[in-house]
Amino acid sequence: MGGTLGTRWAKAGHEVAFSSRNPESADMKALATSAGPSARATTVCDAVRGSDVIVIATPWPATKLAITAAGNLTGKLIIDATNPLLPDLSGLDQPEGVSAAEQIATLAPGAKVVKAFNTVGSNLMADPQFGAARSVLFYAGDDSASKQTVHQLADELGFDPVDAGPLPQARVLESFALLWISLAFGGYGRDIGFSFLRR
Repeated sequence: MGGTLGTRWAKAGHEVAFSSRNPESADMKALATSAGPSARATTVCDAVRGSDVIVIATPWPATKLAITAAGNLTGKLIIDATNPLLPDLSGLDQPEGVSAAEQIATLAPGAKVVKAFNTVGSNLMADPQFGAARSVLFYAGDDSASKQTVHQLADELGFDPVDAGPLPQARVLESFALLWISLAFGGYGRDIGFSFLRR
């Protein structure tokens, strides 16, 4: 997911730093090269130090380690695209009434956390258009300026961005992700999205 989002934003003109536990790996170098001249692969600390917006797109078990490796995240906008899924994808591996996004906010005090990009697959991140319709992209957070930035970034990719409310709404969005997953892997395939109708 991070590779798809970063590549699309890099091609749209944003400066993008890709990072992983092995930023010097051939895969990371190839990703940065394919994303274009405004992208690079680097360490987690370097990526965080030079960025205003951080996207966390790690498997949930690796998320705490990634945040620890990131260093000081005070004042940074963290887009949490994670889903704390059970290994068999049958549910969420979370205590009742707690979201991954709220845990990330606790792990990164002083950061502005917005839950987004967790309710669709990476294929929709590459192309969220369904003819004339756009797949909805819900986001949730407590800082209005940060949410506006996420709205703009989602809109640039072709989504229909919708503010779902404050950060505790991430609990709903993480459960909503299970619906997409269960439908996608339950016979409908991954080329499915949801529409938000307004009257």
